[in-house]
Amino acid sequence: MMTEATSRRKTRVRLSLTLTVALLMLFTTSASADTAAAKKWIDSEFQPSTLSKAAQMSEMEWFIKAAEPFKGMKIKVVSETIPTHEYESKVLAKAFKEITGIDVTHDLIQEGDVIEKLQTQMQSGENIFDAYINDSDLIGTHYRYGYVVNLTDWMTGEGKDVTLPTLDIDDFMGKSFTTAPDGKLYQLPDQQFANLYWFRYDWFNRADLKAQFKKLYGYELGVPVNWSAYEDIAEFFSEHVREIDGKAIYGHMDYGKKAPDLGWRFTDAWLSMAGAGDKGSPNGKPVDEWGIRVDENDRAVGASVSRGGATNGPAAKYSLRKYMEWLRKYAPPGALGMDFYQSLPSLAKGNVAQQIFWYTAFTSSMVEKGTDVVNDDGTPKWRMAPSPHGPYWEEGMKLGYQDCGSWTLMKSTPVDRRKAAWLFAQFVVSKTVSLKKAHVGLTPIRDSDIRDESFTKRAPQLGGLVEFYRSPARVAWTPTGTNVPDYPKLAQLWWQNIGEAVAGEVTVDTAMDNLAREQDKVLIRIARSKSQGDMGPKMNDERDEAYWLKQPGSPKAKLANEKPQGETVNYDDLIKAWREGKVR
Repeated sequence: MMTEATSRRKTRVRLSLTLTVALLMLFTTSASADTAAAKKWIDSEFQPSTLSKAAQMSEMEWFIKAAEPFKGMKIKVVSETIPTHEYESKVLAKAFKEITGIDVTHDLIQEGDVIEKLQTQMQSGENIFDAYINDSDLIGTHYRYGYVVNLTDWMTGEGKDVTLPTLDIDDFMGKSFTTAPDGKLYQLPDQQFANLYWFRYDWFNRADLKAQFKKLYGYELGVPVNWSAYEDIAEFFSEHVREIDGKAIYGHMDYGKKAPDLGWRFTDAWLSMAGAGDKGSPNGKPVDEWGIRVDENDRAVGASVSRGGATNGPAAKYSLRKYMEWLRKYAPPGALGMDFYQSLPSLAKGNVAQQIFWYTAFTSSMVEKGTDVVNDDGTPKWRMAPSPHGPYWEEGMKLGYQDCGSWTLMKSTPVDRRKAAWLFAQFVVSKTVSLKKAHVGLTPIRDSDIRDESFTKRAPQLGGLVEFYRSPARVAWTPTGTNVPDYPKLAQLWWQNIGEAVAGEVTVDTAMDNLAREQDKVLIRIARSKSQGDMGPKMNDERDEAYWLKQPGSPKAKLANEKPQGETVNYDDLIKAWREGKVR
């Protein structure tokens, strides 16, 4: 006879079994739903891809399983506002939630605000965002302060269980930009774009304009190799051509408003393009494109010429002088008062012949049909090419700047939230997703993506972007390097001092001398604080500038002739060289 106690035990067993079955059914249904979501997104959105659909599904199944402990979690990430990140925020975050169950809010703010939020989190320890996409320009900062997660160790240690086996770090074109002097990876590239020369290919190929230019200047109208040619071309279109098809035209475009983005124009390798730094890849050593010198242990020792730096050297002062001169003489009316964002639409108006460097992040908006710079068949009237270099430039130096917006994890972020954010970071750069994202934003990060057949077919509509990224020339365009020990503190000095010169408030010499001196002061404060330990600045004593100007490399003594003969190359020949795997 069954006792009451036995009956209760059997009832509990039955209930337990029922619950177990229900949970298993719920899990199976949930997993099935996640897989179905992955298949939907692969079929409807994640095409083209360098992976087969089966391989894409395999990657997504890994994400589904890895995300199980974090299902239902809400995380926040942040980036600057460019088309690539808009796609991540509006489309990929939604896909990630449906596939993994992790709810991501991807905030879009201005670049300066991203840096401000990052700096606040570093200083306060408060977890403002669970991950940041910030420029690899901060690699020197991240490496020295120790606030960010060393990804090399993270991927093989604490974060191993959430690191995608098919991530393929070596496929990222910007890997060298996010690697510190210790050989460790501190940031994961998410998007990258170069600052390249932009010009009206249709105007440059007009027989009448080519003949007129050669008669005036004695050489062919083409892609300028040096600043002398750029200046001649700017003068030619502004002062000699003046008008095309009844529209006033200009030989140059830039901006001059005293605002933080004016600083970017200069720290984005303007001094290096002039030839102020040293040879080296990805950045000059011992003196970089900011004019900061480091010692044999990668410690900053000074920015001013008196300490062996080059921020106020002859090449730097020459570069600022030319910036101001061209802006006033050859740019459209109002350019002097514009900021970065106001100047962006200018080229699309169809009244500018060339721009010495233009950010390829905005290629997508420059290939839209219906604008004045796109033909009826969808091909652009413009092309992009290497930016010219100044008279102080030497073979082996970087030729220009390349932005590399990269995922950065903070030590102040709780580990579970950090892991969930790391999953999203990898998701938006995974081979399942990255090729489609590259087509949307045109900021490719993977070598395998840019070499895909889909980009071969699209190349004629993109004005040289594909050819550039497939060429060996791309390695000469690099972000700010590791010589800069505190990007947020030092970057703000640039626009404040240079802005005063551009506005006509102080002379070029005064502006660059003040900038160099103020950079030295910041470096000295960092050294005294010991906040960077053995990796912090170790300043050189000041000595007569003549000593350093006589030494090999940077800083360089003033040239007797800062305007050598102009030199140009034929664009079609340049593209042919790129396709053959040559620099030019």
